[in-house]
Amino acid sequence: MTKRRSSRRESEERANEERSGRDHEHDFEDRDAILQAVSSAVLAVTRHLSVREVLQVIVRSAQRLLDARYAALGVPDEDGSFAEFVAEGLTDKQWEAIGPLPRQHGMLGAMLLEGTPARLPDLRKDPRFEWWPKAHPVMKDFLGVPIKDADQVIGIIFLANKRTPGGFTQEDEDLLTLFAAHAAIALTNARLYESGRELAMLEERNRMARDLHDAVTQKLFSLRLTAQAAQALLTVDPAKAAVELDRVQQLAGEAMAELRAVIVELRPAELDRHGLSETLRKHVRLLDRLHPLDVAFDGGPVPELDSAVEVAVLRVAQEALHNALRHSAATRVLVRLGVSGGRLRLEVRDDGTGFDEVDTRGLGLVSMRDRAESVGGALTVTSSAAGTTVLLEVGT
Repeated sequence: MTKRRSSRRESEERANEERSGRDHEHDFEDRDAILQAVSSAVLAVTRHLSVREVLQVIVRSAQRLLDARYAALGVPDEDGSFAEFVAEGLTDKQWEAIGPLPRQHGMLGAMLLEGTPARLPDLRKDPRFEWWPKAHPVMKDFLGVPIKDADQVIGIIFLANKRTPGGFTQEDEDLLTLFAAHAAIALTNARLYESGRELAMLEERNRMARDLHDAVTQKLFSLRLTAQAAQALLTVDPAKAAVELDRVQQLAGEAMAELRAVIVELRPAELDRHGLSETLRKHVRLLDRLHPLDVAFDGGPVPELDSAVEVAVLRVAQEALHNALRHSAATRVLVRLGVSGGRLRLEVRDDGTGFDEVDTRGLGLVSMRDRAESVGGALTVTSSAAGTTVLLEVGT
């Protein structure tokens, strides 16, 4: 009998040891996962990714590791909205239905102001909560942590709707605080890298622009002298005048090519910093904040394009948006950017009152068409009482 009890006790001890070993294994696996996730966020900086890409790595890692349905990270701007706002858990359709980026109000505004973590069993019951847009998903359990540079709050990272029962724990809060600390480092470093890169590119661009400006000036001076020579020879030696006129055409073509090069070198720095799609997205977001109507952007990354093409597409979009905001009496303007059939498609569509063909002189349509044709593209404008659509297509 004693022997059986001893044997059973030994068996239980072995089982406890096995369970303890498995628990330690899980702890090590969790630690490995934490280290790997944090490492990914830090390595994103060393790979010289953009600020937005760094933040996406951090948010995605935090969401996965803490088993949350939703995760987001916001960097505030000075206009009461967010300069950067990345999220996980929402589809593109949900984003579009929700509408513009959140403002600094409610819980997000409180966290930016208070600078302290918030861990709630039900966000909706907190007095700091205000409201959501109609299409916003319902969020219940909530965990938010400020991102700080010294004592300054430079952003917030938050999770909602933990998939495992029980909501977020103190351990989750400690882990998200770790992510917030790395987000602060990553954000600061990425901004420094982008600022340094932008400064170097501006200096190089300005140098090249000065060189090109000198070359264009010389070409135009030669063009003027050659034209004067042709004019002087026209009555006394028409054959030589014809030769000089041919030279005028050649010089004019060379001057035009170099002028285009100057335009490319002086292109907006945002295109180098963010690329075409992100530059357009930021421009549209700014207009949405500045104007009472709804201005939205629908588009993702596009293939690498020739510099002149990017400039032309951006300028056409800006001109079309200007027209829509100033003349259309629209309630909504949508900008779409994508690739179809090997061609880049930019579409700016409004639901305004449209315009008559005879009234198009002041709408910059000639300028837009010239820009499109200068890069081998085609511009189509359709307008009716239901609204106006500007479509630019150009090969990639």
